[in-house]
Amino acid sequence: MDTVLGTDMDIHHSPFYCMEDRCPRNGRPQQPSLNNRMGDIMKEIVKEVGSMKKSFLVSLIISIALFLILSPVLFQLLAYLHPVVLGVILFCLVLAVFFLVLLIRKQTLHFPYSKLRILLILYSIALFILLFFRPSDQIYQSINLVPFSTITFYLSGKVNGLVSFYNLAANIALFIPFGIFLKMKERSIFQLVYIPILFISLIELLQYFTVRGSLDIDDLILNVLGFFIGYLVYPLFTKIFKVSLQK
Repeated sequence: MDTVLGTDMDIHHSPFYCMEDRCPRNGRPQQPSLNNRMGDIMKEIVKEVGSMKKSFLVSLIISIALFLILSPVLFQLLAYLHPVVLGVILFCLVLAVFFLVLLIRKQTLHFPYSKLRILLILYSIALFILLFFRPSDQIYQSINLVPFSTITFYLSGKVNGLVSFYNLAANIALFIPFGIFLKMKERSIFQLVYIPILFISLIELLQYFTVRGSLDIDDLILNVLGFFIGYLVYPLFTKIFKVSLQK
């Protein structure tokens, strides 16, 4: 009696058939090896890093383009402020655009708290230079303790539009990062209120006694408002930037 060989399909359905890379000698299906799983993880990490670099590069290009477009206006600030103001503005532009790009692309960035603290210290140094190192011919000795009088004056149209916009917008925006930073750790409502007030009051007093700025309650109001806006945008910030509080 002739022996009939089965087809390839018959062989593949045979309980005795297995691929060499899936069945070891004991006949049981082989699980993915640790090396394979680690390789897959590394591929995902490399892919994520590449995507993040692309997002940052796009953000940098857009930020520099915006800075160049606005440069004719921004350079007028050098008549009133230290040149470091241009670096601060560029830094804020890059950070804001990078945040928007990550938000649009639904990406997250993991950042250690310690490195973020170093970044904030560098930002604070730049802000200190901006507040206390101004053109030598500028002397400030005025005092205003009437709330909203300076704000109303800037909105009246009696002052250069750029100067008005900078004094109002910058006094708020430059302190938003501090509000975000304060919210990263558990603090009481009382702490979230008195820390900004004490911090800004100290800056105002130092500016006045060093003749590098006026003592103005409206500056206090605007700066503290910047802190509070930082508190409000913190939940949105945490969707993009995952900060690890572990050392």
